Amino acid sequence: MKLISVTRLRLRSVRFLPAFFWFAWKSVQQARQTKGNLKTKLVQDANLTFWTITAWEDEAAMRSFMMTGAHHQAMPKLLNWCDEASVVHWLQETDELPNVAEAHRRMVTEGRVSKVRHPSPNHTAHRIAKPS
Repeated sequence: MKLISVTRLRLRSVRFLPAFFWFAWKSVQQARQTKGNLKTKLVQDANLTFWTITAWEDEAAMRSFMMTGAHHQAMPKLLNWCDEASVVHWLQETDELPNVAEAHRRMVTEGRVSKVRHPSPNHTAHRIAKPS
């Protein structure tokens, strides 16, 4: 079984875009080089919203990635940069990445919100806008 991991982040201001893009690029590069990463995709949505969709050999590989490098450095910054953040994981037979519509469906039905310092009303209510 392969682990699929999806995150959805919405930046609360355009002023965070340059730093976010830098860390996103570094994190994608890091993921692709991490042992156990099978596929990685970053999707830009509307309204400063971004999705990461990854496939992993197992949870240990994903956690190893999360706790090191650029991704680990970015996580504390996201508390302030984002007004919405959520995550969902599931197991499936293949390493095929879901499309954003399926990622959204899973996020709504199975996901959980992540901590942010400036939550939007949608974040507080766990309302996740459909991707554009």
